[in-house]
Amino acid sequence: MNRKLTLGSLFDGSGGFPLGGLICGVTPLWASEIETFPVRVTTKRIPEMKHFGDVSKLSGANLPHVDIVTFGSPCQDMSIAGKRAGLCGTRSNLFYEAIRIIKEMRCKTNGKYPRFIVWENVPGAFSSNKGEDFRTVLEEICKIKDKRLSVSKPKSGKWTNSGEIMEMRSPFVGESLMLNTGECPNEERESTLSQILQANVPTKYYLSQKACLGILRRASARGKQLPQMLRIALEQQALTDTMQN
Repeated sequence: MNRKLTLGSLFDGSGGFPLGGLICGVTPLWASEIETFPVRVTTKRIPEMKHFGDVSKLSGANLPHVDIVTFGSPCQDMSIAGKRAGLCGTRSNLFYEAIRIIKEMRCKTNGKYPRFIVWENVPGAFSSNKGEDFRTVLEEICKIKDKRLSVSKPKSGKWTNSGEIMEMRSPFVGESLMLNTGECPNEERESTLSQILQANVPTKYYLSQKACLGILRRASARGKQLPQMLRIALEQQALTDTMQN
């Protein structure tokens, strides 16, 4: 009988990866999360999963060895909604803690565990620091197995999330890195925003004039050019709110 795969979740949040694992027949053994309420959720929903707290205080050598380590490291510094400090930011640089823990576990088990790692983040990770941050992410992951490996940016200079597969042609890796790991490479394109938007949204969910003007003002102050459709929508909503008041 085949042994069930096991999973450890760093930056666990409210347990999305462990839940997905359970649905797919994977056994979640442990999680790392510091926020009280998400921990209460997973403690109730997945009581058999152990919690180990702050990632910065963990040692991969001492954690129960697992086949899969998942980590949705903090995205705030990579998100287009933030200041975009990238991997140098105080939050998104916690990515390196996950890499450290994985390396420690690999070292302790002579390279046997974890067998797979899954990193989740925002789309802004592709463009953060002009794509250099995502290149660093891929390179750091590859170096877990071989310190000599390096990763170059695409010839176009831009990363894509359209199901592109990056072949790492090295006898030391022997695997493919997929930017989209869904069963269907382009499954995120199977529905469009217009298909799921409500036709008549209650006005209580509308952005106020103050909120719209605030977004426009902050973008201007930062020298950030908003997408044309977003800018027009904000301007129109601010004007509509003024007329209604």
